[in-house]
Amino acid sequence: METSYRCTINFTSIVFLLMLFIRTTTSNFVQTRGTKFVLNNSPFLFNGFNSYWMMHVASDPSERYKVSNVFKEAAATGLTVCRTWAFCDGGSEALQISPGAYDERVFQGLDFVVSEARKYNIKLILSLINNYKDFGGRPQYVEWARKVGAEVKGDDDFYTNSVVKGYYKNHIKKLFSRINKFTHVAYANDPTIMGWELINEPRCKVDYSGKIVNAWVQEMASYVKSMNGNQMLSVGMEGFYGDSIPSRKQYNPGYQVGTDFISNHLVKEIDFATIHAYPDAWLIGENDGDQMRFMQRWIMSHSTDSKTILKKPLIFSEFGKSNKDPGFNIKTRDSFMSSIYKYIYGLAQNGALAGGLVWQLLANEMEPYDDGYGIVLSQNPSTRSVIYQQSKQMRILEHNRRLG
Repeated sequence: METSYRCTINFTSIVFLLMLFIRTTTSNFVQTRGTKFVLNNSPFLFNGFNSYWMMHVASDPSERYKVSNVFKEAAATGLTVCRTWAFCDGGSEALQISPGAYDERVFQGLDFVVSEARKYNIKLILSLINNYKDFGGRPQYVEWARKVGAEVKGDDDFYTNSVVKGYYKNHIKKLFSRINKFTHVAYANDPTIMGWELINEPRCKVDYSGKIVNAWVQEMASYVKSMNGNQMLSVGMEGFYGDSIPSRKQYNPGYQVGTDFISNHLVKEIDFATIHAYPDAWLIGENDGDQMRFMQRWIMSHSTDSKTILKKPLIFSEFGKSNKDPGFNIKTRDSFMSSIYKYIYGLAQNGALAGGLVWQLLANEMEPYDDGYGIVLSQNPSTRSVIYQQSKQMRILEHNRRLG
């Protein structure tokens, strides 16, 4: 009787501790609650940044200090979310050399990025593939399939060809099961990773309605969620409207790209919505005033739709001001960013918009990675001040929500 009793107590204790561990672990993941993000059951608002280059640079141990410096400076500026690539397909310095074959050296670069983000208490959003040929992307996947005899006509077959989709699913599986060499935690179990994006800026030329992309999103989002129930998922969209609500197309910059902000984000396995905006590239020839008015409409329409139709949180996950724009100077960039931050803060107070991610932060001596939008915080004190003030405002708003 005594032995049996002790066994019962021990078993019960083990179950209780296991359940407590599971609850404690999952609470460390950023999650959604309606149109809000929550972390440890409290509201989670943020200011963040993009640094797409991190894995590539960190694959060289002698260059890893650049990743560390950006995270350190970002954290000191109040930035708490970073978006970066978890892909590089084919070509030199690839993560995925060929379908299913990975370069361990590059993978350890990504391991380092995740471990450093954890060190500086910065959450990550990782993109799984690129729409464009840069770093391989859709074109590389289609080319791989073509070489093994698959019937593919163009890059848009990425969304429909079974061989290509198999390659992509294998990449997802590889990443989720990866055990980080620095933290010894599987990627899928690491709360440092806030969420994943199916693809960076999906586009489809053969179907501007958004239906082909939508079918792909449904299939891949379901696959992701069957393997990963802790971390959030988004599509990775720019925000172009499609045919599901024709009146919304008035907010597009005069054209469609084959996605549908509404229907693509209504897929139940998609946890949050995203938008990007580059009026200097999308509205070439229009003056700064017209471009800023477009930005205001773009942000407000998507925030409203996220709150009332999608009922999901929204992240403004790419925006910036290029030094290649006519008449560019630091003052115009600071003014542009201040205006964008003002919109984000205003809509975060009562809407679905939870934060913005400026494109992009760099370390010193990274000129090859500067696409015109690069910001080195240590070299740009006025821009750093603008970013810091937004971080402070979002932190105060988050604190007030907790008290409310």
